Amino acid sequence: MKLLLTLLIFSISLFAEETAAPPIVNLSVAAIDDPTQFVKTINIAIILALLVLAPSLILMVTSFTRIIIVFSLLRQAMGLQQTPPTQIVISLGLIMTIFIMEPYAKKSWENGIKPYMDEQIGYELAFEQGIKPFKEFMIKNTREDDLALFYRIKKEENPKNIDDVSLTILMPAFIVSELRTAFEIGFLIFLPFLVIDIIVASILMSLGMMMLPPVMISLPIKIIFFIVIDGWQLIIGNLAQSFK
Repeated sequence: MKLLLTLLIFSISLFAEETAAPPIVNLSVAAIDDPTQFVKTINIAIILALLVLAPSLILMVTSFTRIIIVFSLLRQAMGLQQTPPTQIVISLGLIMTIFIMEPYAKKSWENGIKPYMDEQIGYELAFEQGIKPFKEFMIKNTREDDLALFYRIKKEENPKNIDDVSLTILMPAFIVSELRTAFEIGFLIFLPFLVIDIIVASILMSLGMMMLPPVMISLPIKIIFFIVIDGWQLIIGNLAQSFK
């Protein structure tokens, strides 16, 4: 640590010797002569806002929520608390999210973002065209009961088509549907591992080995069972196909 601080101070001193005049920071507010400068400033502000909201958007409008919950339930079902590590699970969830959401992202880019960057359409149309593919994805994977629940809570009339569905209602309905679907898949994953635990516990009790923790015997059996059935391929394949 001391070596790094010494090198940092040395590099700063060399930079100060090489620069004859110190840099000047000018903070001022001036009138914009060219209207395009204002547009560029707004674009930068929008990009920064999207970067800040990116983690929330990934959870609210993509397949990441269902994937990460299923992987977490799989780890719990196998009895592996920290294996695979959380970083690996999240990375795999992000990769699968990119794989699943790629067609919708391409439509959003071609219909909304690219025409706006080419100055062919305005902000409102760009936002409408850009968010429409994601709305289609969310509506396909949202239960009607969940969507109707939030319309009843907000006391609004049911929409006539996809364009009439509000994002403020669609996003919470989509999250609730994803949570329910993820727990349903997790329940099906838990069943075979639960059967293994019950069988191992019954055998140990019949042999009189009550002091031996059943987890010590069932854990390697569950791991080899998961390997034999090629569990990762089954889970990832069926999980990707579960999205409509």
